[in-house]
Amino acid sequence: MLRQYRKFDEDELIVVGVDTAAGGNDYCAAQFLSKTKLDVPMVYHSKTLASEMTPVVFEQLEKIYEETKIPPVVAYERNNGGVFEMERLASLNRLNKFRIFVMPTFGSTVNPEARKLGWTTSTATRPKMLADLKEVVDNHLIKIYDKYTIEEMFSFIVSRTSTAWKAQAERGSHDDLIFALAIAWQLQQSAISETAITSIDLPDDTKKFQGWY
Repeated sequence: MLRQYRKFDEDELIVVGVDTAAGGNDYCAAQFLSKTKLDVPMVYHSKTLASEMTPVVFEQLEKIYEETKIPPVVAYERNNGGVFEMERLASLNRLNKFRIFVMPTFGSTVNPEARKLGWTTSTATRPKMLADLKEVVDNHLIKIYDKYTIEEMFSFIVSRTSTAWKAQAERGSHDDLIFALAIAWQLQQSAISETAITSIDLPDDTKKFQGWY
């Protein structure tokens, strides 16, 4: 369920991408990516409900802060009920030991300050996040220790749907770990200068920062 490949170091920034189960045979997955060392020292992976995953993720986020002295940053995928678990996670963050990622509104000039907690995987964001991750893997820019993540990559194919070509897991395989890592990499690319917000109870006028909540 929780696989750790090395200890966390002091002054190390960890970003966490979380993919929630859609039901059935799906898995919940979380990739703990080091922005500092560009590797993935910890992975959560379990065929369970998102509500059962959240307490585990919460405990690990607090432990990471205690070891690194830097608040880690986390984003749940908003799809499949992830938004509700992410808000639950934010409400547990009473000691401000971690930050919740706030996704900017891409391509909008009508309301540029509109923000949403977590990450939305959509027809607009999906191609970019997968392309970015492919480039990272192809160029060996991060170290991946988890064999289950690597196995998912070997079974992740481009197949024809009824309307278009789509990158997805082949029949009988899963892609939860891939999408969790893709989300983590998007967080890794976020600007540290936009990490001003940590608590869900801060006044509204402080919630206008992009980046992390």
